[in-house]
Amino acid sequence: MTTLEISLPPALEAAWQQAQLQGLGYAGGVSPQQAWQLVQQNLAVLVDVRSAEELKFVGHVPGSVHVPWATGTALTRNPRFVRELESKLAAHGGKEAVALLLCRSGKRSVLAAQAAAAAGFTQIFNVLEGFEGEIDAAQHRGGGDGWRFHHLPWVQD
Repeated sequence: MTTLEISLPPALEAAWQQAQLQGLGYAGGVSPQQAWQLVQQNLAVLVDVRSAEELKFVGHVPGSVHVPWATGTALTRNPRFVRELESKLAAHGGKEAVALLLCRSGKRSVLAAQAAAAAGFTQIFNVLEGFEGEIDAAQHRGGGDGWRFHHLPWVQD
């Protein structure tokens, strides 16, 4: 990715420029708060790349699109990820859609963003911190960062 072909909102423009400087191989990263604001303004699609089990038992963002990067409790890599992502984003611009990928801590979503970018998706961003955030010294998540920590909307089945 060497040129930006469309105009991006300032938060995404800054993330894109930073990603170029760092050579990330995808469009960049945004905070959970920025992600929610972009989704609320209909400037981006939130794609949850966690497993179906994580969505069901941990919670998910209402209105997000689900495309698992890995499946099952063993988190086996989903070989259909790119095809499923393209299918789910078809109504939003396909490979040119502005999509924000969300996982548990922001690590799997980086791998998913890299795979999507390698497959020709041009505006794939990672949601930093993820849904639950990093694990702390007490082996808990959500105490210092993540979507839920910032009190952004989520529901649980």
